[in-house]
Amino acid sequence: MEYSVEELSRSCNLSVDTVRYYQGRGLLAPPRKLGRRAVYDQRHVDRLRIIRSMADKGLPLKVISTLLDPEPGQRSDRALLAALEKHDEQAGISSTEMAARLGVPRSLLTSVEKTGLAEPQLDQSGAARYSRGDLEAAREALKLLDWGFPLHRLLALALKHDRAVRRMSDEAIDLFNSHVRKKNRGSQEADPEEVARAFRAILPAVTGLVAHHFQRVLVNRALKRLKKSGDKGPLRVALRESGRHRVGLKWT
Repeated sequence: MEYSVEELSRSCNLSVDTVRYYQGRGLLAPPRKLGRRAVYDQRHVDRLRIIRSMADKGLPLKVISTLLDPEPGQRSDRALLAALEKHDEQAGISSTEMAARLGVPRSLLTSVEKTGLAEPQLDQSGAARYSRGDLEAAREALKLLDWGFPLHRLLALALKHDRAVRRMSDEAIDLFNSHVRKKNRGSQEADPEEVARAFRAILPAVTGLVAHHFQRVLVNRALKRLKKSGDKGPLRVALRESGRHRVGLKWT
């Protein structure tokens, strides 16, 4: 079956501009020329539906391009991206809905987004989308305000933590690339399934270790301050509660 660009866009529920944008980005092959007419076929329809499905899950176009058309030597990259996609919760909550569910002004959420602390996924139209996990995390963050923490101090502390985590994450990714993905890459490409399996095993281990270490340091330093203050009542309570709320490591 043959399609004009208008028919193709209607068939895939996309605008003509979006179809042409994907084509300009190299995601969609150009149409055949029949005289002065541009003709698309079923392969274009199938391709666009796959692109739209991936975009709806929040995947950036660069990632979609890599998944659909991996360059030579990128088989392990494709397998790793597929594994990452499984761990990436689908985002379907708009910024306006997110603010409404949290009970905060939309302008406050916009301010947090501009700091980089809130990092929503972008759908194919460029609109921000949040996942249910994002919503629950934000609700937990708002509980801190109920205890009297000033918002500006919390944001400043969160920004420091965010910058440190980003630096650490980049170094962790480099380490994974050097010792898992690119191991023996000079002579033979790393096995794609082995790379994906390693990621699935390492991710929960690393996140569990980081959470455990942060809580251990936070609790121990707080206890040392209480001991130094000499106030035994709060110290006894703190020791009791710290034993109840340790992060448990979950190994899979």
